[in-house]
Amino acid sequence: MKTGKQNTSTRLLQAAINLISERGYNGVTTEEIATAAGLSEKTLFRYFGTKLNLLESSFDHFHYTEDMKKVFQEGLVWELEADLLTICSAYHEIMNRDRKLVMISLKESALLPDFKKRMHQHPLQLLEVLKQYFIGMGERGKIIRTDPELQAFTFMMTHFGAFINDLDSGKHYPNIRLEPFMQESVRIFARALTP
Repeated sequence: MKTGKQNTSTRLLQAAINLISERGYNGVTTEEIATAAGLSEKTLFRYFGTKLNLLESSFDHFHYTEDMKKVFQEGLVWELEADLLTICSAYHEIMNRDRKLVMISLKESALLPDFKKRMHQHPLQLLEVLKQYFIGMGERGKIIRTDPELQAFTFMMTHFGAFINDLDSGKHYPNIRLEPFMQESVRIFARALTP
């Protein structure tokens, strides 16, 4: 169970994400964020100091690195197709959970370059974890030996692109649903890498 301090902090973080994703960073005041959280602006300042600190804290609190690391540590069976499906399913689930943060980073990248840089740290960490997975699979003789970083990057970008399409309500490719896409992309990827 969350303590009172954690609950207050989480309420402020969630309110900031909701409002900033709807109206933009400059379209929301700290007073509005505090009110939406059912708290005073003084409480917001006591916890976070500034609106930018609040936004950066929300990103650190809710983004996906730790959740994805847990998938790699606990959810893999070292069978390529099964593992890649587990990885991409978790990735899409987490990215959809955090879609408002992604929208903020895309919309506000020019205004908040440090936030964009901070956001980029999570994909870099995922790239490294995925690269290590491909290295491990190569050492086990379960995939052909190519460039594991390029394998990881290709897999990530395939699913990031699908997420971005879905982020825009799937308007660009309305006949492509996410679940069959994940299964087909994993099958193709596994077929290409299996010795």
